[in-house]
Amino acid sequence: MHTARITIFAGHYGSGKTTLALHYALALRQARQHVALCDMDIVNPYFRTADHRARLEAAGVELISSPYANTNVEMPWIPTQALRVLDDERLTSVIDLGGDSGGALAVGRFAERLQALPDTAFWLVVNPYRPLTGEVDALLAIRREIERAARLRFTGLVNNANLGAETTARHITESYSFLQGASEAMGLPIVMTAVRRELAPALSLPRGMGQLLELGELSSRFSL
Repeated sequence: MHTARITIFAGHYGSGKTTLALHYALALRQARQHVALCDMDIVNPYFRTADHRARLEAAGVELISSPYANTNVEMPWIPTQALRVLDDERLTSVIDLGGDSGGALAVGRFAERLQALPDTAFWLVVNPYRPLTGEVDALLAIRREIERAARLRFTGLVNNANLGAETTARHITESYSFLQGASEAMGLPIVMTAVRRELAPALSLPRGMGQLLELGELSSRFSL
C-alpha cells in the first residue's frame, strides 16, 4: 500500500483513533527516516499522544502536541508547529483528530492546503462494537458530519473492531461483513485492519480487508 506523506485518523468518539495513530506512526518509523505524530485532538483531554512522549521519542518519532497536553488546563489548542506537517516535505506525518465533527474542525482550517497536496490520506476509524457505529446508516451520518467539518473527503476505512481486553479473534472475523457493507455503501476501500498482536496468528484477512496492523505494547508491525 502506498504510504501517504500525511495520514489523518478521524472517527467517532472512542473508536480508537489515538491508539491507531500512535502505533501507525511507530510502524512508519521502521521504514521512514523522518516521522512526526501530530496531536490535533481538541476534544479529549484525557487520553493523549503526549502520554507516550518518551516512547515515541525513543523510537525516533517526533511528537507535535499542544503545550497544555498532560496539564490541568483543558484548552482546545492546536499545536503551533502543526504547520510543519504541511510545509516540511521530509516529514511523513500522522495526525490524530478528536472525535466526530467537533474534533474535525481542527483540520478544517488547513483544508485548502491539504487538498492541494497530492497524497493526503484521510481515514475513518470504525469500531462496529461501539455505540452508534454498529449500523451503516449511523456510520454514514458520522462520515457526513466529519467531512463537512474537516472540509475533506475520506479516502479509506480502518477496521478497529474490538471489545478491549475481551476481544477474541472471532470478534475480528465477525466484523468483516459489516465493514464490507460499509465500504460498499460509502464507496471507500478498507485500507487497514488493526488487531492485538497475540490475536494475529489466528486471523487470515480476506481480500478487501486492507493490510494488517498488529498492535503490541506500543510497538507495531505493518507491511509498508
